Amino acid sequence: MAYDEALARYEPVLGIETHIELGTETKMFCGCRTAFGAEPNTQVCPVCLGLPGALPVTNRAAIEGIIKIGLALDCEIVEWCRFARKNYFYPDMPKNFQISQYDEPLCVDGRLDVEVEGETYRIEIERVHMEEDTGKSLHMGGTGRIHGADHSLVDYNRAGIPLVEIVTKPIPATGDKAPLVARAYATELRELVRSLGVSDVRMEQGSMRCDVNVSLMPRGATEWGTRTETKNVNSLRSVERAVRSEIERQAGVLESGARVIQETRHFHEETGATTSGRSKEEAQDYRYFPEPDLVPMAPAREWVEELRATLPEPPAARRARVQKEWGLSDLELRDVVNAGALDPIEETIKAGADAAAARKWWMNDLSRRAGELGVELPDLPITPAQVARIQEMVAAGELNDKLARQVFAGVLDGEGTPDEVVAARGLKVVSDDGELTAIVDQVIADNPDVADKVRGGKVNAVGALIGPVMKATRGQADAGRARQLILERLGVS
Repeated sequence: MAYDEALARYEPVLGIETHIELGTETKMFCGCRTAFGAEPNTQVCPVCLGLPGALPVTNRAAIEGIIKIGLALDCEIVEWCRFARKNYFYPDMPKNFQISQYDEPLCVDGRLDVEVEGETYRIEIERVHMEEDTGKSLHMGGTGRIHGADHSLVDYNRAGIPLVEIVTKPIPATGDKAPLVARAYATELRELVRSLGVSDVRMEQGSMRCDVNVSLMPRGATEWGTRTETKNVNSLRSVERAVRSEIERQAGVLESGARVIQETRHFHEETGATTSGRSKEEAQDYRYFPEPDLVPMAPAREWVEELRATLPEPPAARRARVQKEWGLSDLELRDVVNAGALDPIEETIKAGADAAAARKWWMNDLSRRAGELGVELPDLPITPAQVARIQEMVAAGELNDKLARQVFAGVLDGEGTPDEVVAARGLKVVSDDGELTAIVDQVIADNPDVADKVRGGKVNAVGALIGPVMKATRGQADAGRARQLILERLGVS
């Protein structure tokens, strides 16, 4: 059924479960490293492999991370909680159970406000709990999924990495904005967690993954419909597409007289559609019981308040502040945020550059270079302090924009600091009037026809003389000073 037609007849209800891997040095219950991309099964030990006799020990840094997330989401941090065993068999679960939290989570009753097309939606958070990640099944051959694969391999490096699960309460009454609200929530949550410094939240690497729950109820009804859960959606765009796809699909099912089956589903990037996974288990199917090898957690109130004092400015408040300070339109602010340029620009300003210049360099030349290299803007091999230094030289008249771009290229290519690149390449602006005057005289002598036009009152023709001056100085002359000298030498005021 078409999307608009589906929304005319049904009201969508959303729920999003977000899994975020914390950026700790070691795993949740053992000392194994957590580096992404290591050779398969090289970051494992008896604890994370669940070998007999191995006992887990809780990672304090991970608990700090989840408390910070809970506080940033305005959750209540409970005074007492404990871990539970979530039992199920799957090849990527080395113990055949996952240490998680069930009915006693660490953080409860939070909220996150998001804005969509000028309207604010409050997303209520039911719980934020701590668990360990699973391993990763690699299905070889065919489509890369289990169906049609020739064989499967398992990499347990990820097993045991600290994993925070953030569960929303049902999100009703979003109407035709439902896909946009889902994307806005995932976007804002990612920015919030990134600002805390507890995770890189790189969705393409699996550091943040969303399970998207969707159900439909007829317009005017009060009873929610049967939900489906689209698992492991790993991009913001895909969160939006998965909601839209399920609204259309479920409406078609209901209109045909059939019923929606409660199940997990897979999202397909290439088509934007979802396909059936497995029937959705209920809590009792996991046979939860308290983890016998770990003591309960009772975070001291003093510790919680110490962590609260370390929280940075919330992303929404920060965006409002910089928009006002930098004089940005809504569109300009959106472009800065989407480019990942907010931190680099702000750090460049702190290093001494003005806001307009900092934004110009990061959003134009440096953003283009990041695209060419296929890296995130903050990952470029240049620091905000170096950008500020290059701009300082431009403001002082030592460089023009063309020369500055060559300095940027040198720094990015590993040739040294901005000052070292300028010295090695000989890039400073020609500021010696004697040298520049000699070049101007030679250009005038080489272009008598143009010089006569300027003398005759066609001042705009002076551009045809500035070009050769810039070429003769390899772009190192100040164009404004060159123009002034040409007019003086031609007797034009």
